[in-house]
Amino acid sequence: MSDTTRTTGPVPGAIAGLVATAAALAAAEALSVLISRPGASPVLAVGDAVVDLTPLPLKQFAVDTFGTADKIALFVVMGAVLAATAAVLGAVAARRRWAGYTGIAVFATVGLAAALTRPDSGALDAVPTLVGALVCAAVLLGLLRTAASGPTEQDGNDSPPQGFDRRRFALVAGAVAAVSAGVGTTARSFAGSGAELSRSDITLPRPAFPAAPVPDGADLEIDGLAPFLTPNEDFYRIDTALSVPHVDATAWSLRIHGLGARERVYTFADLLARDDLTERDITLACVSNPVGGDYVGNARWIGVPLAALLEEAGVRSPQDGGRADQLVSRSEDGMTIGTPVADVMDGRDALLAVGMNGRPLPREHGFPARMVVPGLYGYVSACKWIVDIELTTFDAFDAYWVPRGWSAQGPVKTQSRIDTPRGNSAVGAGTVAVAGVAWAQHTGIDQVEIRVDGGDWQPVTLAAEDTADTWRQWVFDWAAEPGDHELTVRATDRRSRTQTADPAPPAPDGATGHHTIEVTVE
Repeated sequence: MSDTTRTTGPVPGAIAGLVATAAALAAAEALSVLISRPGASPVLAVGDAVVDLTPLPLKQFAVDTFGTADKIALFVVMGAVLAATAAVLGAVAARRRWAGYTGIAVFATVGLAAALTRPDSGALDAVPTLVGALVCAAVLLGLLRTAASGPTEQDGNDSPPQGFDRRRFALVAGAVAAVSAGVGTTARSFAGSGAELSRSDITLPRPAFPAAPVPDGADLEIDGLAPFLTPNEDFYRIDTALSVPHVDATAWSLRIHGLGARERVYTFADLLARDDLTERDITLACVSNPVGGDYVGNARWIGVPLAALLEEAGVRSPQDGGRADQLVSRSEDGMTIGTPVADVMDGRDALLAVGMNGRPLPREHGFPARMVVPGLYGYVSACKWIVDIELTTFDAFDAYWVPRGWSAQGPVKTQSRIDTPRGNSAVGAGTVAVAGVAWAQHTGIDQVEIRVDGGDWQPVTLAAEDTADTWRQWVFDWAAEPGDHELTVRATDRRSRTQTADPAPPAPDGATGHHTIEVTVE
């Protein structure tokens, strides 16, 4: 081998691999923003592919373990794996350049496959990964040359390179890392600047059909009890979007089309100008919510009745002879959600929502528009960042979650939860307020009961009901005596259906069982 190919020690090689990888990711991120295809970033594309390919039990484990931080956990794991692999490849490439370039080629292939198989992908989505791979190869070669000095590979000498200028290498590597960090951060900050600007400029009009004031006594205002209306910042978020879509409301539109429908297109301005803008209090629940979990929230939504939009497109409910029984909504990020047409058109307050708790939708919750359908779990109704509604049938199309093991239709199951005291907590002897929430959207809660230490079921005091589409708070004054105790709650809905005690996991159509906690009375 020629003397011009000099080897580098494994430590500088590992550092070169890490810095080159960071430069590649920054370049790809910047380019994905520049071409207005942020989802084409190889990190997001591969992450989306991992989410799509993850088996249902493992996906539910991630939600149960990490909750709303599941996406952060995924990025941490991906980052750790990528960093370790980059360091190893860099160390190997320090002595055998071809190994490093082969590794780059493998990673580029994976990134390309992920980017080009996304639901809304196009040829342009390949560009960020290809450019990132070229940047990675160039930076790796440059840093290895900077570090290389001393014996050549043919010398067979494994001793550290002689005369290695650590200071020069550190300066060059540090400069490249700093530039990469700056480029990546700037690109990400610019990714949503337009969408944030358009959202901040929006003033929601007064709804033509406002919600009635929350009744006195609907919010018991007990410490530790979830408030009747969940603040936007506290509302649960469970979805597959690793990066929140940045949608410019001024350029957004919704297309309605498909079986038995005349194609209609609505802009955001069209929705705000309608004379049927409606405000309603509706509780949403995630099908992934375990018994006693907090993936449920109640908000005051503003939107256009979905049934009205469908009727304008000539759609009829299957019960009235309509040809379509499934409404497939598509998100900006390619997610598909299937909703029974009959449920949207049966008179319930199904909305194409544009506002949440008096403000435009937060980006995390679907800005500029999303679906809200009371009585159905979110995975079959609550499409965020919605851009398309297609009328079809359940026989003709399976939405995203169905092939992954979830039921095609997901009516909400009657549930109840103890909020205070918390499980495994200690309280003082005497009268203790045990309180929580119960929900059976679009049906209503008629009774909640509590059981202490496996004894008889005792009725609790129910808060005033807002509507059948919202949860109800409840409280029980417990005469707590010293010792360890078990508290269990169950609810009965307006159709006289009482929660079953039989435990079942969230998949495939919602968890069942009684929420039970243990408390120590001191």
